[in-house]
Amino acid sequence: MADTDPDELEQRIARTRAELARTVDAIADRVSPKRVAERTVADVKSRAGEFVAQVGDALGVTPRPVEYGDESDRLWEDERPDLGAVLIGVGAVLVVGATILMWRRRRRRGR
Repeated sequence: MADTDPDELEQRIARTRAELARTVDAIADRVSPKRVAERTVADVKSRAGEFVAQVGDALGVTPRPVEYGDESDRLWEDERPDLGAVLIGVGAVLVVGATILMWRRRRRRGR
C-alpha cells in the first residue's frame, strides 16, 4: 500500500472535493430555470432573425437593422416590400385549410 501517506490522502481528497464542487456547480448552472430561460430566449431570437431574413429574401427586401429608437412609420422608407405575394400565399393557405375542414366534416357526417 503505497498510498498510505495521510498527507497525500488528504490532498487527494481535497482535490476530489474541489472537482466535485465544480461539477455540481456546473450542473446546477446548466439546469437552472433562469439559465434555461436565457438559452431559450436566445434560441428564439436567433430563429426569429433567420425567419425574418428568409421572408425578406422571399419578398426581395434587404432587411436592415432596426434600433429601438427608430420611428415605426419610417421602417420601410427606403424600400417598401411587395406584400402581394404574401397576401396571395396567406389566402391560398386559408382556402386550402377551409376546404380540408369542410371535407372532414362532410366525411364525418356520412358515417
